[in-house]
Order: sequence, then structure tokens, then C-alpha cells
Amino acid sequence: MPNQTKIWPLLTGTIRYEKTISTHGRGHGQWIDAPILAYLIETVHGRILYDVGCDYRKLADPALRARHFTPMLPTVEAPCMQPTQRIPHYLERLGLTPSNIDLVFISHLHFDHVGGLCDLPGCEVHVHQDELQAALTGLDSGIFLDELIHANQWRVQTDEYTLAPGIHAITTPGHTAGHMSLFIDLPQSRPVILCGDAADLNENLADEIAPGCCWQNNVELALASIRKLKTLANQENAQLWPNHDMAFFKTLPVFPAWCD
Repeated sequence: MPNQTKIWPLLTGTIRYEKTISTHGRGHGQWIDAPILAYLIETVHGRILYDVGCDYRKLADPALRARHFTPMLPTVEAPCMQPTQRIPHYLERLGLTPSNIDLVFISHLHFDHVGGLCDLPGCEVHVHQDELQAALTGLDSGIFLDELIHANQWRVQTDEYTLAPGIHAITTPGHTAGHMSLFIDLPQSRPVILCGDAADLNENLADEIAPGCCWQNNVELALASIRKLKTLANQENAQLWPNHDMAFFKTLPVFPAWCD
């Protein structure tokens, strides 16, 4: 294990969609190409994955691809994902296997954040209780119920908590019922807040624009979470990392480089 905290941004694929998916009331007819990101966080106390990308099998098999992603057209296209963008491939390049992951922290249960759990059998998975309860209703089209089949084995959380010293879960509901962001102290630079889909784009943060898709259309709850993240960042002099912003992603270190 290292003697200090590091973060590896992992590009697990890309997805093209109408911008209004990310910005409430803005971007109709405008298409963006967005990164699908996961993050490997390595600390002296263990290794944490924040999100895990898509289930590659649903994209590689034409029948599964049509079944799961054709209904999302025309506003969302099927993600593009290479075999080399699966989580185990990234781990292998670092000399690791899924057994070296101590905790998988799922921000929310949309397919592009939880699907990759199929590549991480046996890992301890954390998710918020409100997120799981809402997902099981089947009312969110961004959730594939077969990706929840092992939910009875997950560690279901009910509040904010500390995953490891310097690593703190932040409740940021709105985009989904139990969305969670993550605060990470770093030894060499300013702390990082992984916004998850509480803020897809820098625009969500700068202009305080809610995501285009909010659970039960609760735009005010999503805006409250954006403001909460901005307040925390101001208090802690932290960086805010939006989750689907291609321009921002291109400013991050290219794997296998890391942030510390």
C-alpha cells in the first residue's frame, strides 16, 4: 500500500446524448460527447472505487445492446466502450486484481455507474438506502434491474459517513433519490470533491443549473445539492470535479498517471 492518497481517473467509455439530459431546460437539439468515469482512490487504509462504468456485455452483444439501449433513442445513444476500458484491465496495468479493492462506492444506480460490478465479484459495495429503494420501484429508465440482483449483499448506507480517514461520503440527492458524492483529502494538492452526477458539467456548478433528469422532477432538491457542494468546496478550498464534462476530463492526468 502507498504512504499517501492518490486518485486515478478511469475513462470507462463515452456516451453521446442531447445536452438537455445534463442541463435542465437548456441544450435542446444540442448533442454532447461525455466521458463515463470511474475513480480508483488508493490510501494507506485501502483502495476504493468510486463508480464502475457500464456492463460491457450489454454493449458487446448485439441483442443485449438493442434490448437495453434502443429504447433510449433518440435522446441517448448507446455508450462506446472498449474491452481495455473495463475496470479489471485498468487494475491489471497497476499490478492489481479486483481482490485488491477494499470497497466499491456507488454514487447512484444508473447503468453507466453500476453496470461494471459484474467485473468485480466479491467486492464490498456501498450504496445509499434511498437510492436502492427508489431503484427497485422500476420507475427510473436509467436503471437496469438485472444490475441490482446482488443488492441483498451490499452495505446499504443511510447517512453521510467516513469511508477511510480523509475520505467522506456526501449526500447529494436530486438527480436520483439517494445520490452520493465523495470528498477526498490529498497530500500534495487541494482536496477533491467527486460530484458524480449531482453536477455532470462545469455549467451545472457555475450557473447552478440542475441536471436535466431529476428523480420525481425535484429540481429544487438537485439545486440544493449543487449549492451544498459549492459551499463545501469554498469552506475546504476543494476542487469540484464534474462527472460528464469532456473538456474538464481532458485536464486530468492520463492513466496511469494520477492525482495526489
